[in-house]
Amino acid sequence: MEHAIRKLIRNVPDFPKPGIQFKDITPVLQDPEALKKVIEWFSLTLDSVGQVDLIAGIESRGFIIGSALAVHRNLGFIPIRKPGKLPYQKTRITYELEYGSDALEMHTDAVSTGQRVAIIDDLLATGGTAEAACKLIEMAGAEVAALSVLIELDDLKGREKIKSSLHKNIFSLIHY
Repeated sequence: MEHAIRKLIRNVPDFPKPGIQFKDITPVLQDPEALKKVIEWFSLTLDSVGQVDLIAGIESRGFIIGSALAVHRNLGFIPIRKPGKLPYQKTRITYELEYGSDALEMHTDAVSTGQRVAIIDDLLATGGTAEAACKLIEMAGAEVAALSVLIELDDLKGREKIKSSLHKNIFSLIHY
């Protein structure tokens, strides 16, 4: 399966800026069989982590995969968004990037103390966004049960930068 999905991922050079090789998953999303296999793979990753109460998706491709996975597993979905997008009371975390900083937000009532949340995204690169999402969930009193991504850019060592309670439950289908 990994090979078939990898063949669908489109490499877009110099997007969003020169030197970046953007991994475009749109062709995977457009192929109903590939999308179904991807959602099934994400679901299998969660089978090994015990109870999961909610799925959280990181803006924006994490919304697509995460909401489909939530429906597949009959779980609720939490959007983790860039600043200024959520209408209700929210918690914000700011995190450092290679060149500057960014922030993520989540509604204050999105999780309850003790809930176990799986975080879903399309890509793990430097780990800054994933680590911030983990911290946001933990700041609200919930536990991060897993982080599952479609693609991991191994040379950027993002997995090593995630310093949450997550420990070993980081899953990636495709490695570049």
